[in-house]
Amino acid sequence: MPERIAQHITISGRVQGVGFRPFVYRLAQQHQITGWVRNLDGTVEIHAEGRPAHLQLFSDALLNEAPPLSAPGLLAIATCEPEHAAAFAIRNSAASNQADIHLPPDGFVCADCLAELHDPANRRHRYSFINCTQCGPRYTLITALPYDRPNTTMRDFALCADCQREYDNPLDRRFHAEPIACPVCGPHLQFVSGDEKLDGDEAALAAAVTALRAGKVIAVKGIGGYHLMCDATNDAAIATLRTRKPRPAKPLAVMLRDLDALRVVVHTMPELEAFIASPERPIVLLPKRADSRLSELIAPGLAEIGCLLPYSPLHALLLNDFGGPLVATSGNLSGEPVLTDNAEAQTRLAHLADAFLHHNRPIVRPADDPVYRVIASQPRPLRLGRGLAPLELELPMSLPEPVLALGSHMKNTLCLAWGNRAIVSPHIGELDTLRSLDTLAQVAADLQRLYQVQASKLIVDRHPGYGYRRFARDSGLPLAEVWHHRAHASAMAWEFPLVDEWIVFAWDGVGLGEDGTLWGGEAFTGAPGGWKHAASMRPFRLPGGDKAGREPWRAAAALLWETGQAAPFAPEPLHQAWSARLNSPSSSSVGRLFDAAAALIGICTHASFEGEGPMRLEAMAANTEGEVIALPLERDPLGLWHTDWAPLLPMLGDSALSAAERASSFHLSLAQALVEQATQLRAQTGSQSVGLTGGVFQNRVLAEAALGRLQAAGFKVHLPQRVPVNDAGLSFGQIIEFLHA
Repeated sequence: MPERIAQHITISGRVQGVGFRPFVYRLAQQHQITGWVRNLDGTVEIHAEGRPAHLQLFSDALLNEAPPLSAPGLLAIATCEPEHAAAFAIRNSAASNQADIHLPPDGFVCADCLAELHDPANRRHRYSFINCTQCGPRYTLITALPYDRPNTTMRDFALCADCQREYDNPLDRRFHAEPIACPVCGPHLQFVSGDEKLDGDEAALAAAVTALRAGKVIAVKGIGGYHLMCDATNDAAIATLRTRKPRPAKPLAVMLRDLDALRVVVHTMPELEAFIASPERPIVLLPKRADSRLSELIAPGLAEIGCLLPYSPLHALLLNDFGGPLVATSGNLSGEPVLTDNAEAQTRLAHLADAFLHHNRPIVRPADDPVYRVIASQPRPLRLGRGLAPLELELPMSLPEPVLALGSHMKNTLCLAWGNRAIVSPHIGELDTLRSLDTLAQVAADLQRLYQVQASKLIVDRHPGYGYRRFARDSGLPLAEVWHHRAHASAMAWEFPLVDEWIVFAWDGVGLGEDGTLWGGEAFTGAPGGWKHAASMRPFRLPGGDKAGREPWRAAAALLWETGQAAPFAPEPLHQAWSARLNSPSSSSVGRLFDAAAALIGICTHASFEGEGPMRLEAMAANTEGEVIALPLERDPLGLWHTDWAPLLPMLGDSALSAAERASSFHLSLAQALVEQATQLRAQTGSQSVGLTGGVFQNRVLAEAALGRLQAAGFKVHLPQRVPVNDAGLSFGQIIEFLHA
C-alpha cells in the first residue's frame, strides 16, 4: 500500500455559509492532510492527500464533527492522481454546470459572539451586527450563489484592516464569515422619531430604550424584517398598538431576554427550553403563568403566550438594556409579508409606530418568525420562517421536470421541487393585497435563481379565485391543478413513508371540494395520488359565503336554519337570501362548525382575526371535561359516510351548562365522531393507520382528544412534525400529490 494516496471528496447538503471550509482546513491540519478545499456552487470539493489511515480519520470527522449550523449529505470519495501538495489551502469558489445548491437559513447570534458582545475589552463590544461563521444572517442577505461576500448585501461595506485579517485567517472563526463587520467598517443603527434623527449605535439604541420605557411603540428592523415592539407589561402601550394596527384581539408574541425571564411568565420544561433556545429561535406557544407580570392584553381570552428569545445581537442589546419583556409582533399591515425596507417601513408603518430603529444593512427578502405549538408532547410548526426556511425536504421519488407549487391563498408558502428535492419558502401571508402578490412573485423568482433551477410547470389549487391565479397565467407556464384536501393529505403522508394505506382526516376552514362545494370535514382512504373520498360531515349552507370566516354568527345561523330553527340574531333579508340559495355555498367545514359553536355559546360572534372563534373555544374547553354527545353516522347511496352535527345544537344553546362545559363537550363529541368514522373505514379497508391534517388540528384539545381515543380503539395515529398541518404546508402537499398522480 502506498505511503500517501490522494482522494477527491465532494460533500453536498448545507455546507456553505456555515463555516465548513475553515472546519475542513483545521481538520486537515489535525490529520496531516495536504491538498485544498473550495466551494463548488452548492457543494464543497476537497482534494486530500495523506496516509490511508489519516484520510479515513479525516473523512469520518467531516461528517461526525461538522459545524452545528451545517447539514452535510453523504460524502462522494474517489481515488485520484496526487498533486503532491506541500500544504493544505482554501481555494476561491468555483462554478459548475450542475449546481447542487443548499441555501443556508438565517442563524441566531451564537454564544461566542454573545460573549464578545458583552465584553468591554472586545472591539465589537455592544456592536449590533456582530457575527461569525456559526451565526448571523444568510438567506435574507444573499443575492446570488456561491455564497461569497460580493454576492451579499454586505458587498458595499469594505472591510477594515482588522476585519480583513480575520476574514483571511483560516484559523479564525470569522474566516470567510461573509457578513463580517465591526463598528469601524460595518452597518450602523439610526433612530427616527418624527423630525428627530439620531445616528450612532449607542445614541440610537438608548433613544429606542427610552421610548419603550415611556410606553411608545417602536418599529425595529431585525434580520428578516421589522418588528413592532413595546413594553409587554404596559397595558396602555399594548392597547395603543392594538388600536392602531388595528388588531383588537389577535395574540401578540413576546420576546424575553433569556430562559430565566421565560420561566417567570410561562410554564415550561427542559425539552421545550432546549427547543426555544435552539439555533432556529422559534416562537413557541406556551401556557402562561397565573402570576405573570405580562399584560392581559397580550393574548386576551387565551391561555397561551407566543414566546421567543433574542436571535440577533440587536435584540440581545435591546432586551438587556430595557430590562423586561417586549412585545415583538410582525412589522406589517395585517396579513401582508413583513416589511424590510427602511423608507417603505417608515411610510407604511407611520400610523402604527411612534418611532423607528433602523439599520443600513439591506434585507433582500422577508423572513417572518417561525411559530410552533406543542401538541401531544411535541412542538409542531404552525408557520415556517426565519431560521427554518427555506425548508429542504427529500422527495420519495425523482420528478421528471422542475415544478413550482403555489400553495394556498391563506398562509401562503411556495415550494420549488426538482429531482428528489423540495424547497419550501418562508411564510408569505394572505394573498389579498398587491404587496403580498409582489412578494410571492419575488420569492418565486428568487428561489429559482438562487437554486439555479427553472420551473417548467406550476402547480396550483383547483380554486379559480385564489390570488395567485393571475401570476400563474402571466407566467406562460403550463398548470397542473391539485385538489385542496388531497394536498393536505399528501403532505401529511410524506412524513410517514412506512405507511402504505391510510385513513386521513383533513379538517380545516374551507377548500374547494371535488363536487364544487366547500369542503373542510373530509376523510380519505388510500395513499398520495390515489386518495378515495370516504367520509364527511353533514353539509350546511353558509350565508354570505366567505364572510362567514370573519363573522361566526353567520355559521351559527346556518346550522339553526339547516335544522329548521330560528336565528333571531340574524337579519331577515339574509335568511331570505339563504332560503333562496343566494350567495350561500354549501360546506362540510369543521372549521365553520367551530365558528358556529363559539357564536352559539357567546364566546365570539365577530372575529377580528382568522380563527379567533375556534381559538377562544379551545381555551374555554382546556381544563373542563364535558359530556360526549353521540352524533349519528350514516352512509349515503354513493358509499360516503356522513356525521350529523345536529345533536350538538341543544347542548350549545343550553345556558344551564357553563360555557366551559359546552366548549369541552363540543370538542370531545367531534373527537368521538372522528373515531367512529375511522372505525367504519377500518372495517372497509383494513387500515389501522390514521393521519390528522388541516388547520383544525392546530387545536390541541381536539387533536389530543382524537389521538387518545383513536389509540384506545387500536389505531396508529400520525400527526405531522416537519410540515405545518395548516395551509402553510399545502404547497409541499401539492408537490407530493403531483408526484404520485
